Amino acid sequence: MENTTPTLGLSVHLKADFDTALARVTDALKSEGFGVLTEIDVKDTMKKKLDVDFRPYKILGACNPPLAHRALSAVPQIGLLLPCNVTVSQMDDETIEVGIIDPMMMASVLPYPELDAVAAEARQRLERVIAKLKE
Repeated sequence: MENTTPTLGLSVHLKADFDTALARVTDALKSEGFGVLTEIDVKDTMKKKLDVDFRPYKILGACNPPLAHRALSAVPQIGLLLPCNVTVSQMDDETIEVGIIDPMMMASVLPYPELDAVAAEARQRLERVIAKLKE
C-alpha cells in the first residue's frame, strides 16, 4: 500500500520486522546511488534524553553524491536542506512505514530554477526506491 503526501514526501508501508525493513530500505537506496551518511535512532535518543519509551524509529540521511554536487554547485545554500531524510518507523507489530522527503518540495522553498532538474532526477530515483520496496 502506498500513500503519497505531496507536501512532504513519499511513503510506503511494509509488512516486515524493523531490522529487515531497515536493511531493505538501505539496499533500495544503494540501488539508486544513495548512501546513508547519517542514522539517528529516535527510540534510543528519546530513552536517553527524556527517559521516554518510543517505538522503533530511525531517520536516515541519504545522499547521492553526483546529485548533491550538482545542487551545491548551482546553489550552495541548498546544503541547508541536505541530505534527503528517510524515516523508518514501526507503526504496529506487523507494519513499518518508510517515508522519503520529496526533493521537489525541498527545491520549491528556494527561488532557484536551476535546482529543478536535479530535484526532478532525485525524485525519480527516490520513486524507484519506493517501487523497489513495494516488490
